[in-house]
Amino acid sequence: MSDSTPARPAAPLVLDVWCELQCPDCLTALGDVRALHERYGDRLEIRLRHFPLEKHAHAFAAAQAAEEAAGQGKGWPYAEAVLGRVGDLPGGGEKVLLEVARELGLDADEFETALIDGRHTLAVDADHAEGKAIGVTGTPTYVIGGERLDGGKSQEGLRARIEEIADRLLAG
Repeated sequence: MSDSTPARPAAPLVLDVWCELQCPDCLTALGDVRALHERYGDRLEIRLRHFPLEKHAHAFAAAQAAEEAAGQGKGWPYAEAVLGRVGDLPGGGEKVLLEVARELGLDADEFETALIDGRHTLAVDADHAEGKAIGVTGTPTYVIGGERLDGGKSQEGLRARIEEIADRLLAG
């Protein structure tokens, strides 16, 4: 490569956040996710990964709805808005998911159709299966640089640990 050829920007470091949109702990984790995004910007790609838990009746539908929101260009805003209404999901279910879609200016009719036809089932199932394969048992769980950090029992110190790993990997 000659000196005049511009260097290709390095691919961002990936942080997978295994989350469940009916999980109060995932709502708490949003503060850390936002702080990580603020600190690293485009150098850290934060990916929402679905790990619906059987104990939450609306978690699977919420994950499918989040996939539809991502397809409509608002995956993270939708996930954050649903987590912000985590207490409403047990009684409101799909009605809450559709209300959030409308509030964000998304095509709620398409959401309703997607929940009926199951077009995002495979994506949610694939995330869940991958999570199980790498040892995810609860949410939130983070994977960065091949290291799995479980926040399902306690989130104390996790952001600092993620920052330590990210700083090391981004420097190298």
